[in-house]
Amino acid sequence: MTLSKLSLRNAKRQAGDYMIYFVTVVMVCAMLYAFNCLVFSKEIHNLSGMLDNMSLMIVLASIVVIFIVGWLVSYTTGFMLSRRSRELGTYLLIGLENKQVARLFFLENLSVGGVALLFGIPLGNLVYQALRAILLTMFSEPYHFRYDFSLKAIGLTLVYCAAIYFFALFRSRKRIRRMKIYDLIYFERQNEEELVKRSKTRKTMFASSLVFGIVGTLLLMTASKLIIGILGAGCIIVFIYSFFTSFSSGVPAYFDRKPERKYQGQNLMIFRTLTAKLASMGIVMATVALLITATLLTEGAGMVFNGIFQGRLEKNAFDLLFVSDQEDHTNRCLESMREQLPLASFWQYKLYQGADDSLVAYLEETAGYYRFSYNHDYNAALLMAYSDYAALREMLGLPAAKLEPEQYIIHCMPYLEEPLRQWNEPLSLDGNVLSKGEIYTEQFAQNRWNGNGHQFLLIVPDEVCVTRPILRFAVAAMTEYNITAEQFERLDQSLYERTADGVHLMVNDWDYLYSKAANLRDTAVWSAMSVFPLFYLALILIMTAAAILTVQQLSETGRYRRQFELLRKLGMDNQEMRRALFRQFAIYYLMPVIPPVLIAIPFILDMCNAVEPGTMVGVNSPPMILTVSLGLFFLIYLLYIVIAYGNMKRTVFYFQQN
Repeated sequence: MTLSKLSLRNAKRQAGDYMIYFVTVVMVCAMLYAFNCLVFSKEIHNLSGMLDNMSLMIVLASIVVIFIVGWLVSYTTGFMLSRRSRELGTYLLIGLENKQVARLFFLENLSVGGVALLFGIPLGNLVYQALRAILLTMFSEPYHFRYDFSLKAIGLTLVYCAAIYFFALFRSRKRIRRMKIYDLIYFERQNEEELVKRSKTRKTMFASSLVFGIVGTLLLMTASKLIIGILGAGCIIVFIYSFFTSFSSGVPAYFDRKPERKYQGQNLMIFRTLTAKLASMGIVMATVALLITATLLTEGAGMVFNGIFQGRLEKNAFDLLFVSDQEDHTNRCLESMREQLPLASFWQYKLYQGADDSLVAYLEETAGYYRFSYNHDYNAALLMAYSDYAALREMLGLPAAKLEPEQYIIHCMPYLEEPLRQWNEPLSLDGNVLSKGEIYTEQFAQNRWNGNGHQFLLIVPDEVCVTRPILRFAVAAMTEYNITAEQFERLDQSLYERTADGVHLMVNDWDYLYSKAANLRDTAVWSAMSVFPLFYLALILIMTAAAILTVQQLSETGRYRRQFELLRKLGMDNQEMRRALFRQFAIYYLMPVIPPVLIAIPFILDMCNAVEPGTMVGVNSPPMILTVSLGLFFLIYLLYIVIAYGNMKRTVFYFQQN
């Protein structure tokens, strides 16, 4: 039998024995190809020029993926080498040279990667169609299914896969070429050595690791500067590796304090097996936990960014809004709107300066307003005439707001409603004393720095405004149908002035033109640039972590079978053995998850609370984001667990059927 035929036969057997690893590599190839299609798709780039930045973000994410998956392939091939060392040693005994055995191992693993790529590209095209449909929907463009291939995307995917496999397999090939027959035959017996051998030192490390975990999480949550975030991440890494390399001493210490629990049920067997495994693969388990931590934080960040973009989109009320400090600019804008767009209704109005900043000072103390405010003239509690307010409400289809004589109305963001209900101070304006009336919280273009008041607005009788200084001139409009981003761009360009040398100058730095169409486009662009790469990374991270754990667990099938066969002979019934196997399995998969979850929960909630109040609401509320983030993670993680547990249970208890 030639080396090529032997490599092919071994590759088929390897794909069968490590099916979960093979499927993971297929999915990785599919994801790489799908996102590479986004990079080279002219259709996607034509949606917005800013999507060129999305391509850069995807390429950067793919480089990270190469290192992550490269470690997966390197670890798995090294693991296969340890399991097949006797077989490879036998090849040397029958006369093959080290370089031939190394080439054999290299070719069979490369064959597995090649087959995975062949399966991955057609699957990746389906994934690309899903991503394409999402992006086109985000930009309000029609989607039609089109199953085609991108040669450039295939070429870049080949480059990525070659980098992954050649880097991983070169190390194994070099190792085999240096090993002797004795080394190969007894290589399987080698285990990862404990880094800390003294029990007392391990106990100290275990306790200090918890301190690092708490400090690191707090630093990440309070990181206002890059250096603080880096220190927090460093503490988290120290915590994870210290925890898992010292945990093998933590369980015996626990049972030493409570010896009565050592022999309850299957505790002794289960935790002895667990600590033995951690003692031999603590570094691997810590690396898996680090990958899971990165998965949860990345996924949570993607959900928060998506919530921010969607929340800002939902806060905008008018189809078009132009605000300026010069009335002629507003007139010019309205003229352009009426010439270029189908307006259903419009209204010109003025915004006036308030009396003092006492209300702002109150909100800074009671509602955290200062954190989300701007230090400019809006802090003097901007005013609007009641007639303008009534007309704008009618334009938006809102119910009429009644203003009683000698009163003022407050229109604010929802998060300010409760503290403002506690505010009962009168408003004194040029000899007019007004008492507080109703509070309204509908969306009213108050989330922008240059809108209808920043966060809140005071509505007063028209006669009161006569003596107040005018701060801004504005025009709001609703269109007969949703305008496109291209129509908005034409309108925006018409507000520019052209100089003799052809350079465009803005009419005024304080002029602000808003359009729902432009905001929808910007939301789609920012979501594509941030959320897509983050979820791409998160998916690769969780698949890598779950695949490593599953390959390790399934490799122990023979040992588990012998262990439970012995327990059956000692009198343990089948139900109790199955319960013991389930508990061992559950603890094994839960161990690397618990620390990351404890880190991710406060971190994600803190990210949600760091944005402007009222942004993360509804389906994007902090509890929902946390639930979805953990739910998506556990959905994929449990899929690997169910497959591994079903395979393990069938194999371990197969002897009962004979």
